[in-house]
Amino acid sequence: MMMKLHIILGILFLGVNAKAQNAPILNDSTRRIEEVKVIAKAKKKIETEMKMAVSVDEFLASSDNISFIKRGAYAWEPLLNNMSTERSTITIDGMHVFGACTDKMDPVTSYVESNNLSTIDITSGQEGSMHGATVAGSIDLKRKSTPFGLEKTWSGGYQTGFETNNKQFFNLGNLSYSNDKLAADGSIALRKAGNYYDGNNDEVNHSQYNKFNASLGLAYKTSPLSSIRVDAIYDKAKDVGFPALPMDLWLSRAIITSAAYKQLFEKGMLRVWDTKLYFNAVEHYMDDTKRPENLVHMDMPGWSTTYGLVSRANLKRGHYSSEIQLNVYDNLSIAEMTMYPQDRSNKTMFAYTWPWVTTRFAGLSVNNSWDFSEMSRLNFGGSLGWNYNRSKYVEFNWIFYPGTPQEKNRILPALQASYQLHINQFDFSVGTGYGHRAPSVSEGYGYYIYNSFDRYDYIGNPDLKNEISYEANASAGFKNEKMGIEAKVNYFHLQNYIVGRILSLGSPMNYQSVGVKGYTSLDYSKLFNTAINANYDILQHLHWKGTVTYARAVDDKNGNLPFIRPLTYQTSLHFMHKKFGIQTSLHGDLAQENYSPEYGEDYTPAYKIWNISADYTFNFKNYRTMLQVGAENLFNEYYRTYADWGNIPRMGRNIFTSLKFNF
Repeated sequence: MMMKLHIILGILFLGVNAKAQNAPILNDSTRRIEEVKVIAKAKKKIETEMKMAVSVDEFLASSDNISFIKRGAYAWEPLLNNMSTERSTITIDGMHVFGACTDKMDPVTSYVESNNLSTIDITSGQEGSMHGATVAGSIDLKRKSTPFGLEKTWSGGYQTGFETNNKQFFNLGNLSYSNDKLAADGSIALRKAGNYYDGNNDEVNHSQYNKFNASLGLAYKTSPLSSIRVDAIYDKAKDVGFPALPMDLWLSRAIITSAAYKQLFEKGMLRVWDTKLYFNAVEHYMDDTKRPENLVHMDMPGWSTTYGLVSRANLKRGHYSSEIQLNVYDNLSIAEMTMYPQDRSNKTMFAYTWPWVTTRFAGLSVNNSWDFSEMSRLNFGGSLGWNYNRSKYVEFNWIFYPGTPQEKNRILPALQASYQLHINQFDFSVGTGYGHRAPSVSEGYGYYIYNSFDRYDYIGNPDLKNEISYEANASAGFKNEKMGIEAKVNYFHLQNYIVGRILSLGSPMNYQSVGVKGYTSLDYSKLFNTAINANYDILQHLHWKGTVTYARAVDDKNGNLPFIRPLTYQTSLHFMHKKFGIQTSLHGDLAQENYSPEYGEDYTPAYKIWNISADYTFNFKNYRTMLQVGAENLFNEYYRTYADWGNIPRMGRNIFTSLKFNF
């Protein structure tokens, strides 16, 4: 084992050492300009051409390698490369945040809002290992950060709107301040929605939600090349219904804080050093008091607390550049389940579904880039991580796995490499990756976690092996002044693939359960993803875009894996002329025929949805103002997708309006 670790560390730092010893020292006068480029990237808007008032989930859904499991109208679970959230790393500005719900009804993406984010970085496979051990990749939600010394001292915006189907009313506001020494930005968001109606005009009960989100960031320039910054996000959701589940959310709260120091360097190989300390706490309270049909009532509160550090250094010399990142965090996850009879004054059962599980992680990641010429580039690197788990109440695990250790240490290595080639108007890339991930808290230590999709109670197994990924990817593209087309493909061979299998030991605890499953490892599984994206400028003001994606996944017995997207397509037209714009799109899935009855899936028919919107930009009292009106599911089609938990139908026709102005 030690020999393997030495080899991996040697590969990670080979490029740094070789290049640092041989390359001459260059006096580069553009170092600070390179940092400005990073700031410019962070100014991208979280919106789409079709709808400027999108939620974070709706914006992520516009990516061709992200799909969602939906249990209602709120807090969708993002699937990167058609893999569940256990296999991906989701961070906020590099900070690890963990939900407090055993049913995954509070993914990290539910604790931010579109108006306190600047952009979202999505990386596939082992390219995402910069933020920690992963298999599917990483999603990093980048928070807004106002630069110093802007021409306008004060700036901001306000957006309001209404959606008719679920009577959603929202208000989004943000304000920024900038001078040569001080920068600040803040945001506030309120959303309130009732039950939505499906394409048959039937009300989908328990689909309402109420959300409040606020953020504040303050930065101070301590010298011409250094600054400190503090950030905080507060998020609160109340009365959130989940129609696909037997219970709803009474209250969810999160506080996400950080303090960072950034130093730029004018000379030498080291260009940027950025270090951040962070703390976040999440609490999540599920109950079923509004579900009188339940024979037995349950309370399911959960808590998650995380302390962490992320430190990043950027190096550059000649044609070589590198990013080195240290990630350290400590997380405590607690979840309880209390059962009551109809008379809630009597308690019948109590258990820890997450028995006070501590997770500690420390990892060092390196990503190197070497430009051979203006046409070709080699990227290579990887990470090495240590993962530690401890269950305070290990006796819950001993019921099913007698004698299992209370503590578990794991080593999580990763390697990745890719080659990019640009020839005239053509771009090509090919890459590979290898990485490990540790089982999640639920997979390792969960106790009677009810899965309403297949109606089994799930039991964690602390002795699970690391899940190991072998990955290959490639892409090819062409682009000129009028059109562009790109095809991407990746393949994952996942060894020790973690799934739930029926246990002969134990009986279900939930009266709705049909049995008990324990997490176990298959020998392997195989996952294939492909996507084609194209665009064409039909006229000067008329533009077309199209996307086709397809995925296929099987286990070691050639059986279908669940929640794998069938062939999906989207085509859109966007017309712009002066202050007026109109967009229309058609998207849909083909029938899901490769479903998995073993995991609770059934056949899903094909569907197609037509959307349309129009916007007009004008000035009102020196404010740049935009008004948008549109309709989603214009023809009110009744449909559900392969990833709708419990076959809950999607929203029918929804007319939306939005008004936004900036100053």
